[in-house]
This record gives sequence, C-alpha cells and structure tokens, in this order.
Amino acid sequence: MMAGGQTWIFNSALMDLFDRYYKKYDAWYEKNRFAYLSEIEAIKKVLPQKGKGLEIGVGSGRFASALNIAYGVDPSKKMLIIARERGIQVKEGRGENLPYQNKEFDFVLIAITICFVKNPKKVICEARRALRNRGRLILAIVDKDSFLGRFYQTKKSIFYKEANFFSVNEIINLLKDAGFSKFSIYQTIFHLPQKVKKIERPKPGYGQGGFVVIGAYKNSS
Repeated sequence: MMAGGQTWIFNSALMDLFDRYYKKYDAWYEKNRFAYLSEIEAIKKVLPQKGKGLEIGVGSGRFASALNIAYGVDPSKKMLIIARERGIQVKEGRGENLPYQNKEFDFVLIAITICFVKNPKKVICEARRALRNRGRLILAIVDKDSFLGRFYQTKKSIFYKEANFFSVNEIINLLKDAGFSKFSIYQTIFHLPQKVKKIERPKPGYGQGGFVVIGAYKNSS
C-alpha cells in the first residue's frame, strides 16, 4: 500500500524520492484499485458530507478528488501538478506551517501523511488552527499494531523505509493533547492490498483492519 495518496516528508531527500517516483506512486492506486476503494469507503464513514474541506498531504489528489475535497496542500511540486489536473485547488506547503487562515475549513483530512511528517503534533495543531469551531479532523493511518503495519515495517518499501508508523491509541493521544474529542473509528483492509479483489466494507473500531480512520471534533476555543 502506498502512503494513501500523501507525501508529507521527513527531509528533502525523501521529498526528492516522491518527486522522482511520482508516476509509480500514483499508479499504485490503479494496480491496487479495490484496496484504494476500500480506503475511500472507510474515510466516507467519518467525512462530513458538506462544508469546505482541506487535505493535508494531498499528493496526486487521489483521495481529495474521490471525496470531493476542494483544497489540498503538499510539498511535492510534481504531485501537485497531477492533483491540479484532478480539479483540486492546491498550494505548495507543509503541514507544520499551513498556508491558510485561522478557522478557514469545516473539515481537514490527513490520510497516512502523519507517518511521514517531521513533527506530527505540530501538524495536528496546525490542522486545528485551520478548522472552524466544532470542525472535524479525519486522520487515517496504517495501524502499527495491525498485520499490515507489521508487514510494512518489515518490507521496507522504497516509500515506507523512513515512515514512522503509529498505533490507534498513539493517534488518539495526540489528538486529545491537541484539543480534539468525540472520536469515531472505522477499519478496513483485512488482507494484503494485492490480494484485495473486491471492496472490503469498513467495520467500526480497530484491531482487525490494517487501514484505520479516526474522526474527531475540535473542542471549542
């Protein structure tokens, strides 16, 4: 599984890697179409159906375009070219310093991106800053404690070799510390992506699926 369409980078060398292999990265979603569509279905479970949305680490726009998220930010110039072609209004930038105003969005999506950022807590705090009061943050991860998380930690793919995987509880603690509450959790991907031959419907909670989506509301300021 690729990094969910996202490219938030620890360092410039890794960002260069995403720029160099952007076509291979984007092609993953066609090669593993049912895994990708399963992830989309899980995100939909907690994604608001209306409002102004932003994806942090929009990458090539695979998630934003499928989920009707109008805005995206990413540091990879080549990824942003593809995202723009998919109709996303994009800006070049990093999650630690978002190029947006306070309280500009109704919801923010961070899909897999959090495992590639230099400062996860700062990215989540920046997402909170950009959210309106009672706005929703949707954070999707490959659960470190799942069969898929263990697979990727041992496989060491070209993109995942420098990733910092998180467990669901670690993400929840980060969200609580940043001022979020009222969590909703869904899971999907119950087989290795290349073995997923149909959409795997999301289930509530976590502990079985490799891809976990956590929705949380911004506490009132």
